[in-house]
Amino acid sequence: MATRRHALLLLAAAFASLLALAAAEGAEEGPRGRRLLVLLDDLAVRSSHSAFFGSLQARGFDLDFRLADDPKLSLHRYGQYLYDGLVLFAPSTPRYGGSVDQNAVLEFIDAGHDMILAADSSASDLIRSIATECGVDFDEDPEAMVIDHINYAVTDVEGDHTLIAGDDLIQSDVILGSKKIEAPVLFRGIGHAANPSNSLVLKVLSASPSAYSANPKTKLSSPPSLTGSAISLVSVMQARNNARVLISGSLDLFSNRFLKSGVQKAGSKTRYERAGNEQFVTETSKWVFHERGHLKAVNVKHHKVGETNEPGMYRINDDLEYSVEIYEWSGTSWKPYVADDVQLQFFMMSPYVLKTMSTDNKGLYSTSFKVPDVYGVFQFKVEYQRLGYTGLSFTKQIPVRPYRHNEYERFITSAYPYYTASFSTFQ
Repeated sequence: MATRRHALLLLAAAFASLLALAAAEGAEEGPRGRRLLVLLDDLAVRSSHSAFFGSLQARGFDLDFRLADDPKLSLHRYGQYLYDGLVLFAPSTPRYGGSVDQNAVLEFIDAGHDMILAADSSASDLIRSIATECGVDFDEDPEAMVIDHINYAVTDVEGDHTLIAGDDLIQSDVILGSKKIEAPVLFRGIGHAANPSNSLVLKVLSASPSAYSANPKTKLSSPPSLTGSAISLVSVMQARNNARVLISGSLDLFSNRFLKSGVQKAGSKTRYERAGNEQFVTETSKWVFHERGHLKAVNVKHHKVGETNEPGMYRINDDLEYSVEIYEWSGTSWKPYVADDVQLQFFMMSPYVLKTMSTDNKGLYSTSFKVPDVYGVFQFKVEYQRLGYTGLSFTKQIPVRPYRHNEYERFITSAYPYYTASFSTFQ
């Protein structure tokens, strides 16, 4: 009887393993891995921000929580990165442990990985330096916080108006999702300015025109360096290698208290049961970790009209067709990307042909054109850059030859007078 029970248990385990293997094979592979390193000042942050961490884990991310000064910290081993993303919730740590330092973090991003960085009024020089390298500059005054005497959040106790109800959000469904964030976002922290020379940085949550950055515990003795809508509360940066970075001047923005708190903006009679923080941090983290807005191009093809095989060379004035399939990652699967502004260049030093490709709304983009009456080495070139989406840039080189001597027309209509004149000389 025991032997039979043991055999049934083995059979059930084998069946469960087969089901798990089939599910793994059926799941589509996303554009990014799911391993995240979370660095904390204090392990208590793991509890105080558990709702945000829980949303990441619910979406399939594997979180490794470590103290920022852990002497065994390392981002890579044997030339391979151990993590796919980084969450820096350690604003006050002056120096990271192990082999992790500012250069290691920047090299991590340069290698195409993603990062969320949250600061507060205790931000160390290390955090400020990393943010500066990513294109944003925090207020130089270490005691400064963002203050708004008009657009603050109403509380039971009259405070210093550093608890701000922000609603100046970027207009982008790719970054913030298609569902509008109705409630204001609670923010308490330090402001920053986007470097004007860095076109890769976008302000996601901006301060109102009445806000300014100063020390709330002292009177202003000089005009503040950061004022009005120039203050960014949360910014994002997408590097040219498609690595994504989110920088927030508030660690509390991600806290359970702010995620679950109600909010009422000063001067408004509307009170929301929940602030917009939960929706805001969830949607922006989806964008940062490439659960949305990631494009890929596959099946690039070109051939002569009426043929299917790709030639090794074209002739001037040939009629050709070009096609490519473009898909967007939805968080669970690759979906057809639909747009009307994807263009193809037929390029040699400069574009000889520039065509907007048509789409079948199923991911396939195609166009046709006549090869220019110029021979040389050309490139099929697609460069697609749109707000919030990963950039697409791919080329395919192809030579174009002139007519061979036996491919010209034997009799040219415009030359008939000359033919007649030559025959008239015969005796």
